[in-house]
Amino acid sequence: MGYRIFDGMNRLPLTKRIQILGLLVEGNSLRATSRLADVSINTVTKLLVDLGEACAEYHHQNVKNVGARRVQCDEIWSFVGAKAKNVRPERIADGWGDIWTWTALDADSKLCISYCVGARDAKTAYEFMDDLAFRLANRVQLTTDGHRAYLTAVEDAFGSGIDYAMLVKVYGSDAENDSRYSPPEVIECRPIEITGRPDPKHISTSFVERQNLTMRMGMRRFTRLTNAFSKKVENHAAMVAIHFMYYNFARIHKTLRVTPAMEAGLSDHVWSLEEIVLLG
Repeated sequence: MGYRIFDGMNRLPLTKRIQILGLLVEGNSLRATSRLADVSINTVTKLLVDLGEACAEYHHQNVKNVGARRVQCDEIWSFVGAKAKNVRPERIADGWGDIWTWTALDADSKLCISYCVGARDAKTAYEFMDDLAFRLANRVQLTTDGHRAYLTAVEDAFGSGIDYAMLVKVYGSDAENDSRYSPPEVIECRPIEITGRPDPKHISTSFVERQNLTMRMGMRRFTRLTNAFSKKVENHAAMVAIHFMYYNFARIHKTLRVTPAMEAGLSDHVWSLEEIVLLG
């Protein structure tokens, strides 16, 4: 029989909570985690939501005054319940449909400075850029893709106090007219200077695009062509918060040989899973 959680998970042993967290951050689904940890699916879901809220709050309170020099931003697609084209009208109010995770990565420390879960629209772009500006300690060079919502959002959040460029990708047509399994080939990348004096050598989104792969490998709900997609927006956002807490503070970056938070001066040690669990 699986454990049940009451009063902030106090009745679930710490070792069991650590085991569940370890399974989640290594890319297991909720049901796989339930089976491997021998707990109920409700137990896993409750821990996910509670710990996700705690991780989001810790990030909000502690990832700030970041002395980055170059920041790269991108958005990664997923969906809740069903893809937008397949959502029944009565499910729209439940948050079903396409959902995007916006990320801002320090190109040097590899720290995820800011993230935001929402639509790929101007409103979310404003929220995302305002949050990023709040967390930075100094002027930076910023690179985004060619999504037009960034233009006014960056201006609103930073004004002239930024060196900003877009990297616009030009895609070729797919020879077989079938892009279900792979995107069209990128035939050209056009750097466009928008504000300030961005260094052309560092107009890039390579690091943040590599982070997209880390997210898809570390969060089962981002895996394409499976039934592991999120069923609730709240669960999706909670897993994103847990992922970035683990990525920033507990996962050693192979190139840096420390965690991104250590490289950015936000932590003096590699966090254990127990430390993350105890945030909740």
